[in-house]
Amino acid sequence: NRHRVYSYSLQWTQMNPDAVDRIVAYRLGIRQAGQQRWWEQEIKINGNIQKGELITYNLTELIKPEAYEVRLTPLTKFGEGDSTIRVIKYSGEFHCGFEDGNICLFTQDDTDNFDWTKQSTATRNTKYTPNTGPNADRSGSKEGFYMYIETSRPRLEGEKARLLSPVFSIAPKNPYGPTNTAYCFSFFYHMYGQHIGVLNVYLRLKGQTTIENPLWSSSGNKGQRWNEAHVNIYPITSFQLIFEGIRGPGIEGDIAIDDVSIAEGECAKQDLTTKNSVDGAVGILVHIWLFPVIVLISILSPRR
Repeated sequence: NRHRVYSYSLQWTQMNPDAVDRIVAYRLGIRQAGQQRWWEQEIKINGNIQKGELITYNLTELIKPEAYEVRLTPLTKFGEGDSTIRVIKYSGEFHCGFEDGNICLFTQDDTDNFDWTKQSTATRNTKYTPNTGPNADRSGSKEGFYMYIETSRPRLEGEKARLLSPVFSIAPKNPYGPTNTAYCFSFFYHMYGQHIGVLNVYLRLKGQTTIENPLWSSSGNKGQRWNEAHVNIYPITSFQLIFEGIRGPGIEGDIAIDDVSIAEGECAKQDLTTKNSVDGAVGILVHIWLFPVIVLISILSPRR
């Protein structure tokens, strides 16, 4: 029954790969939590692993809502290293308030003009531009964090800052019947100042790195308050969400976002964004099997 399975994006790095014999493969073991028997296979490695290199392997056909133990063991021509075991769990929702150090695995786009900045009122520069930007995070906390674009000089009108979500994995389309389940994408945004530019949100599908489907857009001064946006999304494959802030004509144009969420099921009708929004439907409706709980594992050095 396809609607009861999910996928999982497993990611890890190798500690000090140059200090050991070359790793030729990893032995991956997986079993349902509480079970005795491991299912194992080898993941071949081509070439040398670089320090800090992120290795990714997608686990599929996992049963909702079961948790699994995953065991990784590095292999060389001369033997095997120490194993690392982690537990992975199904999560039907994704939420990010930008409170943790890695900002929920969001990343900066290297092709834009400048970056989004993590900030709280408590960490704000004392020389900040008045009459723009939030006085607190979405919850009202002066210690809580949010992401924003700083539009003071040397920023120029029209310059862009783009923030990329982690990649969310989905299973292939069910060939035996419809799987038309939607997901509700929501976030809070703050656009206060006489020089506010534009905030765009795009959906980027796997395999279409140059094709970005517009989901939502807003421009201009919205007042000194946080506003909430809700958009139904229907991706046909694994995807990323992209927040694009565009600098307006002056320095009073800071734009901020907070509390980004994705939840199974369509948004409540009263919550759906109607003003300044773009139709979020992209292609054929399919079921999303997973929103990732991405695990980062640092493998110990193999024994000689």
